[in-house]
Amino acid sequence: MFKSIIRMSGFCWLAVALLFSTVAVADTVNVYSARHYDSDQELYDAFTIETGIEVSVLEGDSDMLVERIQREGIASPADVLITVDAGRLWRAVQAGALQEVESDVLEERIPAHLRHPDGYWYGYSQRMRLIYYNPERIDPEMVATYEDLAKPELEGKICIRSSNNIYNQSLLASMVEIHGVEGAEQWAQGLVNNLARQPQGGDTDQIRGVAAGECDVAVANHYYYMRLADSDDPADREVADKVAVMLPNQDGRGVHVNIGGAGVVKHAPHRDNAIRFLEFLASEEAQEIFARANYEYPVTEGVERHEALAEWGDVKLDELNMDALGSNNPDAVRIADRVGWR
Repeated sequence: MFKSIIRMSGFCWLAVALLFSTVAVADTVNVYSARHYDSDQELYDAFTIETGIEVSVLEGDSDMLVERIQREGIASPADVLITVDAGRLWRAVQAGALQEVESDVLEERIPAHLRHPDGYWYGYSQRMRLIYYNPERIDPEMVATYEDLAKPELEGKICIRSSNNIYNQSLLASMVEIHGVEGAEQWAQGLVNNLARQPQGGDTDQIRGVAAGECDVAVANHYYYMRLADSDDPADREVADKVAVMLPNQDGRGVHVNIGGAGVVKHAPHRDNAIRFLEFLASEEAQEIFARANYEYPVTEGVERHEALAEWGDVKLDELNMDALGSNNPDAVRIADRVGWR
């Protein structure tokens, strides 16, 4: 037995298949993961300690992993697919990469809106997509909602990454669900009209753009900000100190959230172990690891958030079913193309 993490780059399909074949026994679970956090090893170790089941992990890009599962077909060694964003989970279901799972444990511990209606996947951590602004130049009332990002008063003031990014596609997909295709397109056009620069970089770059005066408003997931604010590097903390955080739509539907989630692969050779692994991810121990290691919000009641998030107090989170972010993804992509959101 052994435990391994294999990076996708540099490994051919045959080599990976042969490697996993050496652990094709009852006390193993093979995980294909698109999460690239070193802290996830803590989850795998804790699962093995609790169950005696060894975890072998293949890491790679989400779309590449789904394509690999399709290519491997019935011979796939994969038991579990882990990825981030409901849009990517939806794509995995559409590709036929996952199977339905029924589990009283998962249904009890994971709220209905954070899991697939038919059990193809389950969400294990929540991430908020927040608005950041320059408090010296922007009145917080100007950016109290996501809808405000389309106001003409913000022309030339917003930094946001490309619409090719799945986080932004899911945000736009939520607007489709709430306002319909026409309303979502009007919002997206207003957002594009307000850009301070062409979309570039990742989420952290948008926050840095506000701190550097390149824009006055930015959109990014909450943990990118927390990494800056809680960093050992004084320069990172200085960036965080220069921006203010808006938790949007607190008087309405709540903050837009997305998930990190997992499902059992269609032809999982160790199906029972895979389900047991999913149930472990919903345990209090695993939920505490998600919260502590990457500032992610737990999905189960009774698990504390990271202490660095305490100053935000009680946050109202949108309870839109995550599956809608996937089913509306094609409309979101088309809208972004029509309005010129590159």
